[in-house]
Parts: sequence; C-alpha cells; structure tokens
Amino acid sequence: MTGEIRRSARRAAAAFGALWALWFVCGAASSREPEPGTPAQVSPGGPHRVWVTDRIWHHSALFDGDTAQVLGMIDGPFATVTPKLPFHAHGRGEIYSVDLAYSRGDRGDRVDFITIYDDRTLAVTGEILLPTHTGDANSSIAYAALLDGERFVATFNQFPIASVSITDVEKRRFVGEVTITGCAGVFPTGERSFATLCGDGTTAEIELDANGLGRVTAHSERFFDPVEDPVTMAGVRWGSRWVFASFEGKAHVIDFASGTPQVAPAWSLFSDTERSDHWRVGGMQHLALHAATGRLYSLVHHGVRGSHKAPGEEIWVYDLAQRQRVGRIALPNFMAAFASPQFGVTSGGWFHRALQRWIPSDGAHTLVVTQDDAPLLFVRNVEVGVVAVMDARSGEHLRNLEDAGIAGPTMGVD
Repeated sequence: MTGEIRRSARRAAAAFGALWALWFVCGAASSREPEPGTPAQVSPGGPHRVWVTDRIWHHSALFDGDTAQVLGMIDGPFATVTPKLPFHAHGRGEIYSVDLAYSRGDRGDRVDFITIYDDRTLAVTGEILLPTHTGDANSSIAYAALLDGERFVATFNQFPIASVSITDVEKRRFVGEVTITGCAGVFPTGERSFATLCGDGTTAEIELDANGLGRVTAHSERFFDPVEDPVTMAGVRWGSRWVFASFEGKAHVIDFASGTPQVAPAWSLFSDTERSDHWRVGGMQHLALHAATGRLYSLVHHGVRGSHKAPGEEIWVYDLAQRQRVGRIALPNFMAAFASPQFGVTSGGWFHRALQRWIPSDGAHTLVVTQDDAPLLFVRNVEVGVVAVMDARSGEHLRNLEDAGIAGPTMGVD
C-alpha cells in the first residue's frame, strides 16, 4: 500500500510538473509580442472590380465581381454625407479620395484634402490640401473627377461661388480654381478638359493649360429646359460624348470632340404608350453605358412628375446608335438577398424562394457596368447592404456582393 501511495504521488507530481511546464511555455509564448505579419496586398486585377460606398460606416469597399470577395477598403472622414468615389490612377499605382474633416468632429476648423493611397497596400502615402469649400451632397455624383491622363483631379465647389478646384496629383499641389458661375458638375472630356452643366440649359467646356490653369472656352446651344424638364447630374460617358437623361425621359447626347460642345437631337426613352403607362426614369446613379457596344442601361419605374429619385423596377436597355430600346432586365429582390445570409438561409433553397415571394422588392437606385467584352452590371438599392451582379448581355443574375455595408447611393468601376 505504501508503495502504491508513493507511485501515485510520483505520478501526481509528474502530472503537476507537466501542467506547470505547459503553463510556463504557453504563458511565456502569450506574453511575447506577436511576430509581425506580411501586410495583405490587393493583387493586380481584371475589369470586374467595383467600388461600393457606404454612408453609414463612411468607407468605400473594393469588390471582385467574379468572386464576390472584398479586396480592400478605404475609410473616409465622418464629416461627409457619403464618401466620394475613389479614383484609381492605374499608371501611377495610386488611388485618390477627395475628403473633408473638422477639428471637432462635426464642427471646428475645416480642412479639405485629397488622400493618396498605394493601390496595392491601400496605405496612405500622402495628401494634398484644397481650399475649404469642396461641394458635398447625398450622392456627390459628378462632384469630382480624375481627368484623362491621370494627372489632374477636378473638384466642384458650391460656395462662396460655383467653381472647380484643379489639383496636380503628379506634382502633389493644388493649382487653382476655375469659376463656372451658374453651372455645376465635372464631366471629363480629355487630359486637360472637362464639361459642366449650366442653369441656362447649356453645357460649358473648360480647358486647362499645361500647368493646370483653366478657363471656360465654349458653351453649347441650349438643349434642355431647366424648369420644365431639367436633366440629372447622373450623366454617362460615351467616348468624346456624354449622355444625359431628363426628368421626363428625354435622352440628350453632347459631343465634345471639337472643343465646342455639339448637341445631337434629343430623343425619347419612352414611347407614347409607355408614357401613358407612367414609365419614368428614376433613382440616384440611374444610368450606365457600355461604350464599345453603345448600350445604355436605365433604371425605370412607374411614377409621376417629381418621382425622379424613386427606385427602378426594371432596367431598360437601349441601342444608342438606333435610338431605341432593345431589352428589359428584371431586378432581383434586394431585401430578400440581404436578409437571407443574416439568418443563415441557403441561396436557392425553399426558404430562400419563400423569402423572395414574401418580402416585397424595393427596386434599385444605382447601377454601373464594366467596359470589357463580357460586361457585368452591378446594381444596388441605396438602403440595402447588398449588390447584385448581373450579366449585362443576358440579364442573368449571377451572384450577390453580400458584404456591401449598410447603405449608400454610389458605385464605380475600378
């Protein structure tokens, strides 16, 4: 018995010693600083990448449309209504974000600036100060642009007068301002030129010299009625041309190739029968254009005068050369798509199909299209944190970007 007690005591002592040694090793390991890891990088990508803004978390997330994976994210100050879409200078390997901030959160001294990011690490590499009157709005569509050539960034200013700030991101300096009295928006037309929409129903062309100093050089003829049928700021580019839609569904195409804006005859996006059925354009970023095929995608809804911000029920596809509709695309149920992963519902299952029937669809406010030979449409509702990825040629709903934040009005192809 005594020997058994001794053997038990030795086993207990050995076990205690092993536990103590394990505690010591683990404790020592946990007390050491973790080894620094290799920072994650955004790999060079293809044509199906898209930026998605979020006005609640105030960030812009970069997604791969083929895998639905988040590739990276940049944060914006909470002073803005919605972060402005980032600009990617692919040739320089940089991303630019037009930001503003206050020294006391939402009050105090204001500072406006362009934040510069490395496009592989998304680390901040610099900033350029701007005058403190950069425009800001719910969507800020056409409030800033990277001009062709990736050297100059133009930012729209709302006060004390309408103007555009020009920044040379290559030389890292603010250049100056161009006064655009009575006009708004920045629509790139060349390496050192852009257009703006004016309250008298025209568009103006602005040209910069080699240093970035600019002036208004030409106006178009009057092509829209700013009271009876204004155009929206959500224009889309078609080579040297820009396409705008009016509240009443007129398509306006303006060519800037000659230096003086040339206005083509307007045409209607709706037939008389469709107008009598109350079809209208609407949404936020409600137009998208595939330049190579000349296909215009427009969000449309049943509405009345003044419903131009209502979400679209369908996407209508137009051939710009023929000036006629060539297709209709049904929209997925965004609310059902958003709710399903929150509750662990398997896509395609019976409960998922039931959600699609039970939950009313709220439509879409925003769409963009990639510019490759197999284009994708990205479509979103501003109040739902999911983005639908669709085949732009067939209209097939391919997949969803399910980690798209909470809410936001804009997207941009990278």
